[in-house]
Amino acid sequence: MDLFLVRFIFVLVVAVTCYFISPFRLPSNLDAAIGAVIGLAIVLFEWRLRRVSLKRLIGAAIGSVLGIFGAYLFALVIRNTIPEEHTRSFLQILVMLLMAYVGLIVGANKGDLLNLSALGGIFGGEKQAKKTYKILDTSVIIDGRISDIAETGFLDGIIVIPQFVLRELQLVADSADSLKRNRGRRGLDILQRLQKVASLQIQIVEDDFPAVREVDLKLIELAKLYEAKIITNDFNLNKVAQLQGVEVLNINELANSLKPIVLPGEAMRVFILKEGKEYNQGVAYLDDGTMVVVDNARKMIGKTVDISVTSVLQTTAGKMIFGKWDERAAMRSETRPAVSTVAVVATVPSPEPKKAPPIMIERPAE
Repeated sequence: MDLFLVRFIFVLVVAVTCYFISPFRLPSNLDAAIGAVIGLAIVLFEWRLRRVSLKRLIGAAIGSVLGIFGAYLFALVIRNTIPEEHTRSFLQILVMLLMAYVGLIVGANKGDLLNLSALGGIFGGEKQAKKTYKILDTSVIIDGRISDIAETGFLDGIIVIPQFVLRELQLVADSADSLKRNRGRRGLDILQRLQKVASLQIQIVEDDFPAVREVDLKLIELAKLYEAKIITNDFNLNKVAQLQGVEVLNINELANSLKPIVLPGEAMRVFILKEGKEYNQGVAYLDDGTMVVVDNARKMIGKTVDISVTSVLQTTAGKMIFGKWDERAAMRSETRPAVSTVAVVATVPSPEPKKAPPIMIERPAE
């Protein structure tokens, strides 16, 4: 609140000064309005400047001084070669602005390469406050799991998002293919989620490498420039970056390390979905997407079977489980006689038959 008050007073002072001095030779109200706009522009510049690191500020200052010195040398050449007129004055001002601007931008971009800890004194603690940079590529942004990892607090430091990655995301989001368009929009939504994570500092950089055409190679060059790590789930980018000495954080490797361990000999129950590449093989998938290759299970496609794990193959591209379905064991279990239930029937004694009454035979009288 105090800073807001100070900024408001500053803009007000600039506007009042322009009102009384009239530096633009306009009506007082217009001079005051222009002064207020200039004050707001200065405040905006100061607000943006607070987010710049000390290295970049020093680099920008050095670059500006060198640019102005170069502009002075060019101005001497222009003064000695062009006759005095409006064109010479314009060229001198243009060269000064151009060199100062180029020196400012180049110095700010290269300021991260300065080693301030070597100067000692007030810069001695700069090495301790060094932050780590992590660069996101397009595939890991579209994948979406990076936001879940960041929200759990396992990801820290400065997340660098290159401008050429944003352009690639925008091209995917504007694609005529609905599938690609949805993937691109999903990536943009993931970036918005990352910006809301309090423990992360998102930094969008303008650094580009026009001589390099492939986006993956641009990421590697940018990682070398910032001494950063690349976060990806691209298998090929992972290998190329490791060959060039760039550290890579592979999301697939993290996911594989967190999966439950399956040991050879364990029994599993899987649903055979399709035919495998080799003879008499069936392919199933676990709930997490892990592929299970089952021998002797081709004729069980569309059925759920019990298999025995034979081996587990762990790669950076994922995990594969190999198993075997024993047809004989399955048949034995099916033909095993079921346990019959013995029913105990209680016998009720039948009632004794009633005796017939004796038949009386009358004899005739003699």
